Amino acid sequence: MARDTPVQDKAASTDAEPLPNLVTIVGRGVPSSFEITVDGEIEMDAADPVAEATIVSGSVAEGTIDVGIQRFRFDGQVTNVHVVDWNGNAVPESSSVPDVHIDYGVPQR
Repeated sequence: MARDTPVQDKAASTDAEPLPNLVTIVGRGVPSSFEITVDGEIEMDAADPVAEATIVSGSVAEGTIDVGIQRFRFDGQVTNVHVVDWNGNAVPESSSVPDVHIDYGVPQR
């Protein structure tokens, strides 16, 4: 029966308040990796998160980006953002890492 618990939890979360905050990752044309941690729930704001090759698990989202934009809705506060370019270099050593924008209290579209 334990296998049914995640499905029940997922169904319960869809009835909850929408996630009020937004993280936007903007690629700069260089393959890069990112990890975002929040102290609440986080989910990808995309029609097909699997196609984006992004992993979201509870309060952590991680993935890769080179061009384009990826958005995540969350509640609580951002506790960690880690972005590196394809060589593993972070800011300020690399100007190629993606831009990260964090906005609190953003209404759903």
